[in-house]
Amino acid sequence: MSTPLPLDAWARDLLRCPVTGATLVDGVGPDGEPELHSTDPDRPLAYPVRDGIPVLLESDARAL
Repeated sequence: MSTPLPLDAWARDLLRCPVTGATLVDGVGPDGEPELHSTDPDRPLAYPVRDGIPVLLESDARAL
């Protein structure tokens, strides 16, 4: 399990997948780096976290 991003609860509640609007949860990528995973059942995507900052760009997302 990954280390949660150091965000306040209110900020965490605001984060959503920019493609589907689904909630994002902490995850770990194939390289062991932290990611945010979309909970959308039809189009789950993973977004990288770089230097502690979530990169919520569709072009940087990968399919889960």
